[in-house]
Amino acid sequence: MKLLSIAIPCYNSEEYMRNCIESLLPGGDEVEILIVDDGSTKDNTAQIADEYEKRYPGICRAIHQENGGHGEAVNAGLRAARGIYFKVVDSDDWVNGEAYQEVLEALRSFVMGNQTLDMLVTNFVYEKQGARHKRVMQYKTALPRRQLCGWNDVKIFMLGQYILMHSVIYRTQMLRDCRLELPKHTFYVDNIFVFQPLPYVKTFYYLDVNFYRYFIGRQDQSVNEQVMIGRIDQQIMVTKLMLGYYNKAKIGNLKLRNYMIRYLEIMMTVSSILAIKSGSEENMEKKKELWRYVREQNMLLYLRLRWGFLGQGMNLPGKGGRSVSIAGYKISQKFFGFN
Repeated sequence: MKLLSIAIPCYNSEEYMRNCIESLLPGGDEVEILIVDDGSTKDNTAQIADEYEKRYPGICRAIHQENGGHGEAVNAGLRAARGIYFKVVDSDDWVNGEAYQEVLEALRSFVMGNQTLDMLVTNFVYEKQGARHKRVMQYKTALPRRQLCGWNDVKIFMLGQYILMHSVIYRTQMLRDCRLELPKHTFYVDNIFVFQPLPYVKTFYYLDVNFYRYFIGRQDQSVNEQVMIGRIDQQIMVTKLMLGYYNKAKIGNLKLRNYMIRYLEIMMTVSSILAIKSGSEENMEKKKELWRYVREQNMLLYLRLRWGFLGQGMNLPGKGGRSVSIAGYKISQKFFGFN
């Protein structure tokens, strides 16, 4: 058994994947690196995956599958994982070496001890192309540092401050227990990855290190604003799935419930902002349908979302509505880092 399984979803990733894999190799024999070739056909992704498996047997494993999208690549990694903990690192991202060793030391201490850790949280850095200043997403205001906690120990999550896929390492068995399975051929499923398991997270630990480096700024990237507008149907579908997970979950802890509602609020804001920015009547109708869907499924949740600060701006006409919409847009930019 390994300490940590790291899945790298790869689709025509030849240009970036070596940098990603090389940053993870210093984990040594405690780590398995699952290089998931998601049906790549346009470059040497498959061959590079096989090359690393051959060069680093017992550490790197190549997994080849028909194209199923980012979510199915994560699913394949989770199915194959032999580590006690599970992490996803996208093929164009990488990790900081010094922080990596601290992460492994923290995970090792829990495995060797008698306390169960469900979720490890670290900072991540927006490595935006062309940006001189690298913005860091950190959680000092929200989570106690370097101590095992529960949801009752949460402090204040600031507006725009969320635990994203880049921030988390989950206990593998917990992910299997919550039956996490991401939809195929769908973008933005990383939000499901970090949202659906939350009611199963009983303990977490915040390690205040800048571990994950999130590479953004390419024009073809899924979080490019125009790309997101073109995929608004997928954004809305993911939002509806998350609403469904919230409605089905039995969430007893008030702080957890409030955090999950705040996450749904930003998802509704992003979907609404994309519709507004598109200038399309068809997309504006999709926005209205999404809000109707929430109202029909859960009236109390609808009222929380509709009359929250961001929700008001997504639905008010005139200058007042536009000014709050702009504020929501800026928060959405911060949340996704889209350009």
